[in-house]
Amino acid sequence: MASPSPSRPRDPTPAPVRDRAAADARPPAAPRSRLRSARRRLTGLLPLAGLLLTAALWGRSLPTIGAAAVGLVLAGAVLLAVTYAEAIAHRVGEPFGTLTLAVAVTVIEVGLIVSLSISDPAKSATLARDTVFAAVMIVCNGIVGMALVINARATRLVRFNEQGARALLGTVLTLATLSLVMPTFTSSSVGPTYTGTQLAFAAVASATVYGMFVFIQTVRHRWMFLYDTEPDLDPTPIPAPEPAAAGDDGDQADGAGSSGHGEASLAGLVVPILRLLAALTVVVGLAKTLSDPIEGAVAWAGAPPSFVGVVIALLVLAPESLAAFRAAARGEMQTSLNLALGSGLASIGLTIPAVAIASIWLAGPIELGLGSKEIVLLAATAVISALTFGSGRATVLQATHHLAVFAAFIFLALVP
Repeated sequence: MASPSPSRPRDPTPAPVRDRAAADARPPAAPRSRLRSARRRLTGLLPLAGLLLTAALWGRSLPTIGAAAVGLVLAGAVLLAVTYAEAIAHRVGEPFGTLTLAVAVTVIEVGLIVSLSISDPAKSATLARDTVFAAVMIVCNGIVGMALVINARATRLVRFNEQGARALLGTVLTLATLSLVMPTFTSSSVGPTYTGTQLAFAAVASATVYGMFVFIQTVRHRWMFLYDTEPDLDPTPIPAPEPAAAGDDGDQADGAGSSGHGEASLAGLVVPILRLLAALTVVVGLAKTLSDPIEGAVAWAGAPPSFVGVVIALLVLAPESLAAFRAAARGEMQTSLNLALGSGLASIGLTIPAVAIASIWLAGPIELGLGSKEIVLLAATAVISALTFGSGRATVLQATHHLAVFAAFIFLALVP
């Protein structure tokens, strides 16, 4: 006969006290849910508030304190834009996420260039050239160099897909040569300009090459722009990922709330894309608002007026820069390169056709050709980038090469 099991000692604490203690030990679910809901509502209202502020400040002169406050708002808009871009990338997967951010920033930047050229004809002659060249130097040297440094801190040896990197670089250099170098050597017009027919050809060529690149990146050879951890990449199309778990927009904007990457439906992407466009509009609009204070600071420092374009380009490219650095810190170097080089590619591929169309209303020639100093910097960027992306592996030494060229670009822009 089995012996009876010993009885458990009885807890002398009264039952109501035990129940109250257990309830106190449980996390407060309701306040946490209300806090998450309030954060989602606040995140959704921030782009609208930024747009209202941008509209209120447009065309106004700002004092020093006001410019500093607008600079803080601009920094917040940059962080917000990166958050929305990462939420979209989480839903649609790569390389669609990086392409969305690059194209969105460039479209708004092109709109700013065209509007400034029409409203201020005195600056329209060289505005497109200076902006596009500054964007190319910033993304191909500054962003790429810093991303390599960030990634190399953790892995020592940076790895990426050399086919995708070389495809990006080759397309950037092709468009840069047709749009920024060839006008310097043509003889049908005076100065570093294109004739109307030549500008139309450059615009059609830029749009065609960029369109073909987007097709290759997103449809035909998508595998080239994704990094596989295996030593040998399988050059076959990567199957579409499984649909992501359904979640609310606020959780996605916070970077949490759903698991896995997936092809998102159009209905689920409308709100995040609209928020991203609103945040990017705030970034570009506030950068334009700060242009006059920046011009005053540049003049006070004794730098040439052309350096203002470099500062504006740095501000406009801040969302892509931060997104590229965060991707490199996560070990996603190919994503970082897609952001950096894809941004430079979109800048040329979309700006030149837009400028060609706007030239119908602009008075005077549009100078697209670079000077000898800028051509040397572009050639150095081409050679160094070809060496960096040739093997799919890089170290801090290659990062130093890019950062040295970027430092030379900034220094020569300050001291021409």
